[in-house]
Amino acid sequence: MKLFLKLVRDMKQSLGQFISFVLIIAVGAFFYAGLVAYSDHLDTYSEEYFRKHNLSDLYVYYDQISEHDVARLSEIEGIEKIEGRYTFDATQAFEGDKATLKIHSIPKQNEINTPAMMEGRIPQAKDEIIVDSHYAAEHQIQVGDQVIISTNEKNYTFTISGLSENAEYAKKNETQDHKAYGVAYMSEKAIPEIADGFIYNEILIDAMDGYDVDELGRSIEEQSKQEQLAYVSQMSKERTFSYSKIQETIYNNNLMSKVIPFVLFVIEAIILFLAMSRMIDSQRKQVGIMKALGVKNRTIMLHYMGFPVLVGIIGSIVGCVIAGLVFIPFVTESSARSYSLPGITFSLSYYSVIPPILFSSAFGMLACYFSGRAILKEHAAQAMRPKPPKAMKKLWIEKVPGIWRRLPYSYKLIIRNLLLNKQKALASSIGVVVSTVLLITAFGTQSSLLQVAGQAEEVYQYDLRVDYSPGTTVEQIELPSGIQHSHFLAQHPIELIKGEEHENATLVVTERENNLIHYVDEQETRIPLEDGGVLVPKSYADIYKIAEGDTIQIKFTAPELKHKTVDMKVLDITTQYSNPSFYVTPDYIQSFGIEHRPTSLLVQADSSAAAQDIRRFFEQDPHVDRMTDQEDLKETAQYIVKQNSFVFIMFIVSAVILSFGAIYTISSINVYERNRELATLKVLGYQKNKINRLIFVENIILTTIAVIVALPISGYFFELIVKALSSTHQQIPDQINVPIIIMSVIFAFLLTIVSNFMLRRKVSGIHMIESLKSVE
Repeated sequence: MKLFLKLVRDMKQSLGQFISFVLIIAVGAFFYAGLVAYSDHLDTYSEEYFRKHNLSDLYVYYDQISEHDVARLSEIEGIEKIEGRYTFDATQAFEGDKATLKIHSIPKQNEINTPAMMEGRIPQAKDEIIVDSHYAAEHQIQVGDQVIISTNEKNYTFTISGLSENAEYAKKNETQDHKAYGVAYMSEKAIPEIADGFIYNEILIDAMDGYDVDELGRSIEEQSKQEQLAYVSQMSKERTFSYSKIQETIYNNNLMSKVIPFVLFVIEAIILFLAMSRMIDSQRKQVGIMKALGVKNRTIMLHYMGFPVLVGIIGSIVGCVIAGLVFIPFVTESSARSYSLPGITFSLSYYSVIPPILFSSAFGMLACYFSGRAILKEHAAQAMRPKPPKAMKKLWIEKVPGIWRRLPYSYKLIIRNLLLNKQKALASSIGVVVSTVLLITAFGTQSSLLQVAGQAEEVYQYDLRVDYSPGTTVEQIELPSGIQHSHFLAQHPIELIKGEEHENATLVVTERENNLIHYVDEQETRIPLEDGGVLVPKSYADIYKIAEGDTIQIKFTAPELKHKTVDMKVLDITTQYSNPSFYVTPDYIQSFGIEHRPTSLLVQADSSAAAQDIRRFFEQDPHVDRMTDQEDLKETAQYIVKQNSFVFIMFIVSAVILSFGAIYTISSINVYERNRELATLKVLGYQKNKINRLIFVENIILTTIAVIVALPISGYFFELIVKALSSTHQQIPDQINVPIIIMSVIFAFLLTIVSNFMLRRKVSGIHMIESLKSVE
């Protein structure tokens, strides 16, 4: 009990140090609890949501297919359930604006892609329709309202029977724009009026458990062609925009939930180890007294281990509580903006506090053990004596003629203290080095995020990208006047094969003369697209060790290309931060016997006025599936920054807290260890301001040395963090610019200055007589 009271007294006497320890551990616990809760809940919820509403495993598109033909296809081996539907695009006009609606028919006995009803009921009459609830909220649409939609130059009036969400549209587009884009479902009874007959143009497949969906797709394509059905194409669930995006987010969040907390915990462990080692060493006299009183060595060790354990428990609880109050509400709001996942909630598990407690306590206890075992081996009388002063000897600087004599006395004290106590100076510097590295990494990561967002506008120079519906041929495409440049492109889902590893990717085929897409290397130098090979994204090249001149194996995964595998020569490595793709020319892909069928058109207008006319022209084209302009690219870039800024802002705040905790803790221990020296100076008549200036200059020198050491380390450390956070689907710039380094260094010095001001009270509180008492 007495040792516990001593522990409480020690914490009370070094309250600032105790609080800084708690904050350091709270930072790691905050990120660990928040990121783990986010990634785990999103993964669990989406998996259950897709299962509950039976998300289609395969989408097969036709020009048209009858109900009877769908029934015959249902006999193909591997099909559990099959449903046909009619899909078309329509527009809804509003005051001064209009929105695009993707409308699907829904069968009476709907079992695949079933809607999650928010309000109302499934449409039953031919003039009833349900719309997604987010679109309805944007346009103040309610159940019972009538809406007029336009398609194929005809207007149709529907009554809203319900509001819903659907698993196939968990994410509609890159920016989740509910105002310009919506999804609706109508009764099958409305098909004859809109399609001039009861037909389908799309079928949904629910595959049997364990059955190969690709093989099933090939079987459907083969039978469709045998029966001379108007087969167009197909797409697996994994290739759909919504599903692939949410899986990519889950993967990235799982990665971040491991990398960021691990990095923070390692940094905390280093700071805790340094501080605990110095703390026990500074209390050697108290250890000697306890040994003299008969306290066992094991008990003394457990007493000192109680400090990091208590700090770990309090810090972890504080971090998890703050995560519950700050992080969880943010990710709930962020998830609502990013995805349409009705009813998803995020909450912290009580078990999330356990890993931070175990990790921080374990490192603290190890620090106590390694720093305390040497003192515990000493006899009680020996431990109660202060360490004998080091033998004074001339420093190398004293041997330089003319320099030492001209130095002020206070600077001589500083230099002697630093050079005669190299180990203590090194320990102090390590804490500042770690904090500076963390600051540079935090600011650098935020800067990299901004570069990712900014590259889209630099790389894509088109005014409008037009994506056509499946099955559209070049002959069916009409171009309006006012176009300065236009280029076709096609996209193919592929697999990069490297040994036993397979990685999904996208291959873009476009003309070598296409100047509306810029390809650049790491130095932002333009790279030409040639006929003799493929441009490989750096994100894939880094992971799979691909270099210019290599030959890579590409497998086309679309069933219509028979899963053909080809070997392609690598022309160059391109830097693509978001949505990285492989690029080839039509001539090169045709050399492998693969026909070039453009699916998109890039357009550059000859004036801003012409751009508006061109957009209006394509809006009336029934073959157009989607359009993207420069404003959409800017919104996407801003969306990326907005969605990720919170995590990195908190990372920066955490870096500042960790840095301050490290600098303050080390500086505080330095003051404690030099009580006798500082008390001697006070007795000799040194004023408080001079003593404070002495400590201030010494800490500034240590910070300067630490910053110099931290600069090369931070570059290597930042590169490791970027590699850990990057994936084949996302490249993050791994170069730190000079302004970021300067800003981080300024922050490190500011934190040192703030710590010095807070330590003034400790210096003023030094008791001269008590500090100068001899133990003999």
